[in-house]
Amino acid sequence: MILYRPVGEKEHMLIAESGYSEFPPRLPEQPIFYPVLNRKYAKEIAGKWNTRDKNSGYKGYVTEFEVDDDYISRYEVQTVGASYHQELWIPAEELAEFNSRIIGKIRVIEEF
Repeated sequence: MILYRPVGEKEHMLIAESGYSEFPPRLPEQPIFYPVLNRKYAKEIAGKWNTRDKNSGYKGYVTEFEVDDDYISRYEVQTVGASYHQELWIPAEELAEFNSRIIGKIRVIEEF
């Protein structure tokens, strides 16, 4: 499955430090990791939210990556607004396993 993740500057730098192979651990106040299912939603978050957020360095990036279909099918799609606002909720404690299921590299496909 191809997934997307909108990120700010700090998270982008941590992904780059990993060689674009994994997402960084969640902060204590972030109990879930939520990749999104479509580019439109990822662009909306990166372009409209991250660019206005001090903690994101006023920058937004859309990342794209592939995850093993069998593994990712254990997570239910969550629709959190409009019909295209679809994401998966990965518990923070499962992020290491999620990262191990990424196929290939995490790619930055848009920057705001």
